[in-house]
Amino acid sequence: MITQKLNENWFLQIMDRRDRIPASVPGSVYNDLLSAGQMEDPFWRDNEIQALKIMENDFIYSCEFSVTDDLLKADANMLHFDGIDTIADIMLNGSHLGHARNMHRIWEYDVTGILKKDGNLLTVHIYSPTKFIKKCMEEVITLGTPDCMEGFPQIRKAHCMFGWDWGPRLPDAGIWREVSVIGISRGKIDSVYITQVPENGGVRLDYEVELAKLPNQKEVEFTYEVHITDPNGKKTSYTQSPKESFIEDPMLWWPNGFGSQPLYTLEVVLSAEGCIVDSWKRRIGLRTMGIQRKKDEFGESFAHEVNGITIFAMGADYIPEDNIFSRITKERTRKLLEQCVAANFNCIRVWGGGYYPDDYFFDICDELGLIVWMDFMYACAVYELTDDFDENIRGEIEENVKRIRHHASLGLWCGNNEMEMFVDAGDCVNSPKQKADYIKMYEYIFPQIMKKCDPNTFYWPASPSSGGSFDFPNDPDRGDVHYWDVWHGGKPFSEYRKFYFRYASEFGFQSFPCAKTVESFTLPEDRNIFSYVMEKHQRNNSANGKIMNYLSQTFLYPKEFPVLLYASQLLQAEAIRYGVEHFRRNRGRCMGAVYWQLNDCWPVASWSSVDYFGRWKALHYAAKRFFAPVLLSCQEEGFLTQSANINEEPKEYEKSIRFNVSNETLTEKKLTVVWSVRDALANVCREEALELVVPAMDSVWCEKILLPDVNIYEEYVSYELLEEGKSVSSSSVIFSVPKYFQYRDPKLSCQVQGDEIIVTASAYAKSVEIRNKEEDLILSDNYFDMDAGMKKVRIISGVPDQMELRSVYDIR
Repeated sequence: MITQKLNENWFLQIMDRRDRIPASVPGSVYNDLLSAGQMEDPFWRDNEIQALKIMENDFIYSCEFSVTDDLLKADANMLHFDGIDTIADIMLNGSHLGHARNMHRIWEYDVTGILKKDGNLLTVHIYSPTKFIKKCMEEVITLGTPDCMEGFPQIRKAHCMFGWDWGPRLPDAGIWREVSVIGISRGKIDSVYITQVPENGGVRLDYEVELAKLPNQKEVEFTYEVHITDPNGKKTSYTQSPKESFIEDPMLWWPNGFGSQPLYTLEVVLSAEGCIVDSWKRRIGLRTMGIQRKKDEFGESFAHEVNGITIFAMGADYIPEDNIFSRITKERTRKLLEQCVAANFNCIRVWGGGYYPDDYFFDICDELGLIVWMDFMYACAVYELTDDFDENIRGEIEENVKRIRHHASLGLWCGNNEMEMFVDAGDCVNSPKQKADYIKMYEYIFPQIMKKCDPNTFYWPASPSSGGSFDFPNDPDRGDVHYWDVWHGGKPFSEYRKFYFRYASEFGFQSFPCAKTVESFTLPEDRNIFSYVMEKHQRNNSANGKIMNYLSQTFLYPKEFPVLLYASQLLQAEAIRYGVEHFRRNRGRCMGAVYWQLNDCWPVASWSSVDYFGRWKALHYAAKRFFAPVLLSCQEEGFLTQSANINEEPKEYEKSIRFNVSNETLTEKKLTVVWSVRDALANVCREEALELVVPAMDSVWCEKILLPDVNIYEEYVSYELLEEGKSVSSSSVIFSVPKYFQYRDPKLSCQVQGDEIIVTASAYAKSVEIRNKEEDLILSDNYFDMDAGMKKVRIISGVPDQMELRSVYDIR
């Protein structure tokens, strides 16, 4: 097979305009207009409004190209688009090839006899996505989240391009993945499906090699060989079209934190009449992967099971990394996913309102050991199931399942995001048919395709779900849960402790990005959280007021804008920490904490822990601590959990601590807990230590310690976990709220020595932030609590210039 990329010599023309500009393929309309200087940055202030109007136009992409003689002489010529965004007509040399209507699909056309050696003219006419959805809504009304533009379910396009409660309304268009022309002689491999079967201490690989059906294909006898190269470079070959092979002493693939990620290279080489005509080459990991669901005293378990080990899932929900998809690169994605590993993630959920990531996304997850919870791209909307829509989505699901299914990191397929829950409640449903269509899609069509294309990977109908059929889809005792009473419901952080979810796949809390990120989209006069521009970059209705409400319950009023941004990040980190530590303390009953959300698609106030520019918020550093393989956490009882009103009639309430150690490793741990009661200057009032043994993959409670004499306004508890004398987990806890605690000025200072920063404090310092001029430092630790003394942190990236420090003491 001969492949020629058609990624050069493209031009873009806005319909009814004479001029055309150079275009990038892969690329997009917005990206090309920005490169040509013909539009303003859509992320700056409220430029989104003008950028949206551009999408009222149609667009013409055109390309002239030549091909080689060998390609032209092949038995068949195919024009192949990996992705067109999205409603488009394709013409080659005056011949209409077809109509593309789904950005999530591959579009391939037979151009045999149309293609010529020189002077080929390829045009792609892309129609306005905003006009398209408006016209469709005049015919059939389909509804979804009000944060999006009306009609967004009518088009198979990344839903979040039409807006979300964290994203702009910028429905870009273009040829967003590669284009190629292919010459095929005799035959072509369509796909290879590999089934792994543990057997006799090794792994048997079963192969299903599927050939593509070509136009006017001749009767040819095909054979194939299989070549397997192990992680050490040893190659083994199997001839005569083997149906299976056996690997002795397999090197198993493990999620991050449980072992290494060795990958085997598997190549299938197709021959016809003694000639090699095609090959299929991928990397695979040897492992078993599934979801454990067992009835128990609490309901039914829901947990990832890898190589027979049931693990606690720790991670976050991933959204597209940019609203302009062509700016998402392999290098950018790798950096983000490496930051997940740096924060001790072992999984990541690809949310269903974006797009099916590129192959490199899964390659990187394979290499890093991140289990992928893979949503299909259906979210917060109801769809009308017509014959055309049925055919369209079947093609979408089958193509993407075949593309992704071989990856070691693939943990499960999930039908949609939040739609079972919404449809069950009657939200967005206009007719009994639309409710019936929901069942047809996610509980008949999708499982039917999965049974055909990937029966070995677990399929889950929706997130959240208890298994389908509208059977209490957000049940805390079965399946996965989306919990939003903290944040949307305005409940205090302590509310998490009332629940023992089997797997929390969404829960979150918002914050603002740092001052440098805010500067990227504002003028100085915009820098007030209730300004027009700040609220244009806050897409969750009334959320800035919600942050202030939570802040009023927690901190003193910040008088400076940058301090307010800092305080919001501490709120976010504390909220998610409160939930995750509780879930991990109840390991076994709860087996997953995947918070909303990992990243942003533009600079915005949101639930992310890593902002649009890759800057870590306080939450991401907190995640590194609360997702640590061995975690010491403290379940305190005090002002927050029992009485939040200082004007109530005075009453006695419990002041206590109870430590828990969670061990998410495959080895037993012998550990020491050291804790102390200290005054605000960090002087020790009482100190104790206790030894304990924590079995592998377990959590252990210590006895409750009552502290009736603690002064909640001037004393705190500092605690640390030691393994062979080395600190592996530490933090502190107060029994009032930060705004009432009488912090002393810690007189924070630092000095840089090589790749280390040495921080010095003269008193108890809570949530110490280290920042440089660009606020782009990534450190081994940040936003940490420290007693008086010194703490060393390592510089991972960034330049430590014009250093500044602050702590909760500075929120005033």
